[in-house]
Amino acid sequence: MDHRMLFLIGAPRSGTTMLERMLSAHSQIQGGPEPHLLTPLAHLGVWAKVDKAPYDPILAAEAQRGFVESLPHGKDDYWDACRAYCGILYGRHLEANGGLKICLDKTPAYGLILPFIAKVYPDAKYVVLTRHPLALFSSFANSFFDGDYAAAQAHNPILRRYVPALAKFLRQKAVPPLHVRYEDLVQDAEKHFERICEYIGVPFEADAVAYGNHKKDTRKEGLGDPIGVEKHSRPGTGSLGKWIEELRGDAAKRAFMEAEIAALDPDDLTTLGYPLDTLWTPLEEAGEAPPPKKAPLSRYRFQRKAIMKLRGAAQRSPAFRKLLEKTRLAADVLLRE
Repeated sequence: MDHRMLFLIGAPRSGTTMLERMLSAHSQIQGGPEPHLLTPLAHLGVWAKVDKAPYDPILAAEAQRGFVESLPHGKDDYWDACRAYCGILYGRHLEANGGLKICLDKTPAYGLILPFIAKVYPDAKYVVLTRHPLALFSSFANSFFDGDYAAAQAHNPILRRYVPALAKFLRQKAVPPLHVRYEDLVQDAEKHFERICEYIGVPFEADAVAYGNHKKDTRKEGLGDPIGVEKHSRPGTGSLGKWIEELRGDAAKRAFMEAEIAALDPDDLTTLGYPLDTLWTPLEEAGEAPPPKKAPLSRYRFQRKAIMKLRGAAQRSPAFRKLLEKTRLAADVLLRE
């Protein structure tokens, strides 16, 4: 490969889209929408397997392991093959966008397969962005589930999945990452962006912090932050206190989050930069407050409400689910080429 890989790692709603926009504004870094290349590659059988697939994952995993062991260099040959597969795709992505030499991949799901990625790309740079767990979950629930904490948890127990995975990666020494806290980044963006540039090995470009003013980014719409980042031209502190106001006025949500935090390892929280003994301090200092006012019903909130209601109806009503399946079949037939 004639390019270098840069992975921006973080849970959904931890600020990775904002930082990706800053990094993409750098003259030597090519970013773009989340490609999700490595998550399926990690589950082909040698490293991990999938439980539901159009093949027997147990037989496939055993067969692949046996095949890989017969290669001249065993698993090293397999990592080379994975690296070659990704190298061609990342390399062509760079060619199509001007031929820069540093390829940035920001896919939140990579936070759950970091040991695999480190095997494929031991020489890559890894920037790990963390955010206060209570703020993270609040943003996740409000962005995708209209503030319904239980629905958000049922769909993705985000803290229980990402907190231990990111903490474990930050503690390992084989592939040294750079740890940045979201709260520090938005309060002093230039200082921490300079740290990031130094770690990557590129010159510090202060104007990249104002990512919204750059025309270098010609990306097409893709996966990422559905709200928020596009409204701003640079990092801001406006979101820092939202979770505090929400939990101050909602005892049920606070109790829900207390149970979630209790399920996490305190050492993991400390590693991420949010020790348990100070985790609740901002909320305790804020005191009690009346319930916050309902946010206006925007187009995005209306879409999320409609999706949640239709999904719930599909789960409760066999007849409605059958209707949806027939509609999907009809659409597949009509769209078949």
